[in-house]
Amino acid sequence: MKKYSIISTALKVGKYLPVALVLTLSSCSDSFLEVPPQGQQPSEQFWKNEADATKAVNAMYANLRSWNNTAFAPIAVESVPSDDAEKGSSPSDATFFNKFDTFTHTSTEGQIADFWTGQYQSINYANQVITNIPAISMDEGLKARYIAEAKFVRAYCYFRLVRAFGDVPLRLSLATDASQYNLARTPKAQVWAAIEKDLQDAATVLPQTYGAADIGRATKGAALGLNAKVALYQKKWSDVVSLTKQVMGMGYGLLPNYDSVFRIPNENSKESIFEIQCKLILGNASASSSQYSQVQGVRGAQGGGWGFNVPTQDLVNEFEAGDPRLDATIIFRGETTPQGDAIPATGDNPMYNQKSYVPFSLFVSGYNEGAEQNVRVMRYAEVLLMNAEANMELGNTADALASLEMVRARARQGNAAILPKVTTTDQAQLRKAIYHERRVEMAMEFDRFFDVVRQGRGAEVLGKKGFKTGVNEVFPIPQNEIDLSAGVLKQNPGY
Repeated sequence: MKKYSIISTALKVGKYLPVALVLTLSSCSDSFLEVPPQGQQPSEQFWKNEADATKAVNAMYANLRSWNNTAFAPIAVESVPSDDAEKGSSPSDATFFNKFDTFTHTSTEGQIADFWTGQYQSINYANQVITNIPAISMDEGLKARYIAEAKFVRAYCYFRLVRAFGDVPLRLSLATDASQYNLARTPKAQVWAAIEKDLQDAATVLPQTYGAADIGRATKGAALGLNAKVALYQKKWSDVVSLTKQVMGMGYGLLPNYDSVFRIPNENSKESIFEIQCKLILGNASASSSQYSQVQGVRGAQGGGWGFNVPTQDLVNEFEAGDPRLDATIIFRGETTPQGDAIPATGDNPMYNQKSYVPFSLFVSGYNEGAEQNVRVMRYAEVLLMNAEANMELGNTADALASLEMVRARARQGNAAILPKVTTTDQAQLRKAIYHERRVEMAMEFDRFFDVVRQGRGAEVLGKKGFKTGVNEVFPIPQNEIDLSAGVLKQNPGY
């Protein structure tokens, strides 16, 4: 299995900046998409003008779609440990995934190290932008926006780190000498506070929308929405309500058809809060680097993929009778997709992730399957469900039911005979209904494991898989990072 790398390891110490990595967008000018071959340039020769600043910010976005950020490592850390997903593919391929499914992973597992590395690489890109752009003579409004975009990206990556590992090293600037390279773990409360500060700063500067050439960049709504999610994980219910209400007043909406949310023609739609931009650019395989869909695509079909990260029967059983989201979430063996692809009736896996699916007809030989598919990071439906959950916890039952109903009403797609309206005013029952709705609405979107953990239900839901309370709420710090730190980094309990 081939991996594509779009980041220089030299960047980890801040010496070089790969200047030719450019954000690829689904709707933008040709000059933004047609990028030259990847190169490196000493930092002393860079950071001179507005063009350099633009290249650096685009490189930061490009790294978000890298292998370590969207492929095997996130599947291992953010998806397979849940009850929604399991390894998939052939039984003998990439068997390390099974360790995450049974909570037998250890600190030496490579996918944990890759996940850690992927986030800190992106943080390094963001820190370079935040540190170096202020000194450039350029349009001051664009300068402020670029710094705000970098703060959003940095916050997003630290969010992924802190929910996966707890305390993590917090680096908010570039190291200036060797003594600053080896940082101890920062208490997670301080990391959460730093994330909140970055998102607050970003929200004051970022625009609500962009012109066609810049669609896909972080917006004010993205900063507010992610900050609401940060508050959700800390049970800051009043903050969740306040932040989600701001987003709910910004013109976002739900697409009428649930399946269409995840199809290429509707990327960056009115339901999109933030997506990682991916594109297949003929003649430029380096820029067509996303493997997000490829690794999850239908195995054994030309134009499909490798067949990893497949839905479980437990997830199938969670859907209510007639819920259209079931068929929009899962590709079943032997079916024909709405786009006309006949799925083989036999094969290694009975199901595949339909949210990462790209029609087989879009496959171009020599390029990754599904390279066109954007990665949905946050959708408006999640904002509504966060609002519902926070209002429920605060006892604002009417507001909670109203937000919950908006999600269920879209799911019905006009069929009044399914998905009856939730009317309970009992908090325990309403909590159960919102947890259920979040699971089926956001299935296979890499949040389920962390939802169960933040809800305090790890042993209840995942105990049958091997989850141990007091250990498996977080993952082990990569052993190679502990070794490189000469013991400055301390391991999580139980590992």
